[in-house]
Amino acid sequence: MGDQQRRARRNTLFRIAGASGLRRRWPILHQWFTWSTTFLESFDRTAPGCIVLDLALPGLTGLELQRALEAQGSFLPIVFLTGRGDIATSVQAMKHGAADFLTKPVDDDALISAVLDALARNQELRTIGVERNRIVECLATLTAREREVLDRITAGRLNKQIAAELGTVEKTIKFHRANLMRKLGVRTLADVVKLAERAGVGKTPAS
Repeated sequence: MGDQQRRARRNTLFRIAGASGLRRRWPILHQWFTWSTTFLESFDRTAPGCIVLDLALPGLTGLELQRALEAQGSFLPIVFLTGRGDIATSVQAMKHGAADFLTKPVDDDALISAVLDALARNQELRTIGVERNRIVECLATLTAREREVLDRITAGRLNKQIAAELGTVEKTIKFHRANLMRKLGVRTLADVVKLAERAGVGKTPAS
């Protein structure tokens, strides 16, 4: 894609964003990057917004940039633009979490709809990410023994079973359980399990 084509595409995107009110609500839409590597060096993975990404980028390809963002835990959904209706490529992009895959020339309404859906998804991902980080911080305050008890609670063990596995008495397990529940800010064992699942830290200890 030549410089003139890039300028035309940028102007089209900005015009659509301005007409739909997106630029007032999401200032990140003002940012434009010609090189994928330049974007990687400066992007904030937790920022509000989304990425409208042309597959034919200088530097990394669109799919390569998607993989790089995925590896960095980006919360920014990607709306892909391509000049070719390549089914195999679109399948790969969607498998790795693309918000949408549009073939050029793109209808203005279709692009606005795709961007709005991506922005809503970004908000959801950031909310989940903030909650997960809070949980991880709470888990980091647990002692090694409390973490052992937690792992067994999430695996469905009863206090008596946990005590036998850890070579202690049930009263001690209840003490550790009360402490870890206080640190995690929950009141029931069901809440403990749900919290661990949201953080992705639950595991099944060996029998």
